[in-house]
Amino acid sequence: MSEDNVLTRREFTVESALALLATVAITITGCGDDSPPAAPTPPATDKTGTVSTDAGHTHTGATVTAAQLTAGNAITLTLTGSGHTHTAALSQAELTQISAGTRVQKASSTDNGHTHTVTFN
Repeated sequence: MSEDNVLTRREFTVESALALLATVAITITGCGDDSPPAAPTPPATDKTGTVSTDAGHTHTGATVTAAQLTAGNAITLTLTGSGHTHTAALSQAELTQISAGTRVQKASSTDNGHTHTVTFN
């Protein structure tokens, strides 16, 4: 064997260590929870329903405000116009559905012998 190809013990140790390190994968992760941040909840906005035309007329007042949606308490809407009023009661669950964009239909109180249907889409 030729002396040109002989490694010293130290050279052999360094070369072996470098060969091992060349195959190591290094992974860097952040601290804490690695899940992506949740998308922010969009702010509530007023939701206006449509009032059906019954007995030859319709009414106004079918708007649930953003504050009412956020509070989540049951409410009663007062539908006005045409010389008389109707009311439409909405439960907490119905307000949650309206806020989420789910269709909700609600019959009004009876006045002057008829009702109206309030629809939120």
